[in-house]
Amino acid sequence: MPKAEKSEKLDRRNFLKGAGVAGVAGVATVALSGKKAEAAVTEGRQSGAYRETEHVMKYYELSRF
Repeated sequence: MPKAEKSEKLDRRNFLKGAGVAGVAGVATVALSGKKAEAAVTEGRQSGAYRETEHVMKYYELSRF
């Protein structure tokens, strides 16, 4: 095996090892932070409600729906 090919394989292997370690570290950071993840909720809005706002009506007008 030529030296350049061997060096390339080792570099790729080290990159993949580093990516795996970084992924595990990210998961560990989130898991050990002690904070509960919550979705942002805006006040006064129903989630998933469809409303025909001015810009939606303009889109319908321009696309001829």
